[in-house]
Amino acid sequence: MHQIGFIVPQRFQLMSLAALTAFELANMPPRGPCYEIHLLSPHGGLIESSSGMTLQTKAFGEPAFDTVIVGSITELRIPPFDPALIAFVKEAAKASRRVASICSGAFVLAEAGLLNGRRATMHWAHASEFRARFPDVVTEEDRIFINDGPIWTSAGMTAGIDLALALLDNDLGPDAAKLVARLLVMNQRRLGGQKQHSALLDMTPKSDRIESVLGHIRRNLRNPLTIEELADVANLSPRQFSRAFLAETGQSPAKAVEQLRLEAARFMIEQGRHTINVVAQETGFADRERMRRAFVRTYGVPADVLRRNARREGAVPVE
Repeated sequence: MHQIGFIVPQRFQLMSLAALTAFELANMPPRGPCYEIHLLSPHGGLIESSSGMTLQTKAFGEPAFDTVIVGSITELRIPPFDPALIAFVKEAAKASRRVASICSGAFVLAEAGLLNGRRATMHWAHASEFRARFPDVVTEEDRIFINDGPIWTSAGMTAGIDLALALLDNDLGPDAAKLVARLLVMNQRRLGGQKQHSALLDMTPKSDRIESVLGHIRRNLRNPLTIEELADVANLSPRQFSRAFLAETGQSPAKAVEQLRLEAARFMIEQGRHTINVVAQETGFADRERMRRAFVRTYGVPADVLRRNARREGAVPVE
């Protein structure tokens, strides 16, 4: 049975505990018990959450765990850590198969020296402070989670669930992880390389007509999507439409179409179920070279590099 030591920091964020539900569900029939979870803190006893709820924990002892996970706190400015916490995490890294963090828990791993020279992610709101405090860490704030050797880090609290599913996949195989994702009623199982931000989230229109255009774009990515077509959906002239779209979304229609195509293409690339040529056609790039240029322009690397990274982080192999 896999032993999981979950470190509960002072004023912990309740949502960071959601990752433990994935392991709990993995214990259900027909597979049976696979994980035993231990809630830990430097001195044991009751730990108060940021919302005032308390959680009973055990004091640190010998770090005899297969996996140690550091939970998250809510504060945007990270307070000093208990020296006992840093000492325990250092020892856990020697004794455990892997160590992971959720959101701001990455600061604990970095303080313990576990991330020096490694890639790591955390919630985007912490990235600037993290990069300044730990220049020896390769900070990648726009990722759901990152696996670098025995060290795993995740972005925000919900991304901790994605990380837990990846750990399940690593332990029990993809079928077990997919089953748990279904039990959690997750719309999709996100891979580590996916962006924390959605392009649609960054484009929040004020009117229903521009909202309807964005919906039309998403449903018809493989089509040319000309200005005339989009203006017709909005029931405006092309010139009126271009002005209204830019005013409400902060982007030109052409830029928005490319961003939504890139987001869809990246998801398909990281899922790994289609060839790059098929992805280019299905997302409206028409050909592989045009998509390659868009990927390099936006992500700094071509699509095939992102696919290789996704495979290393547990993506489904090409069928």
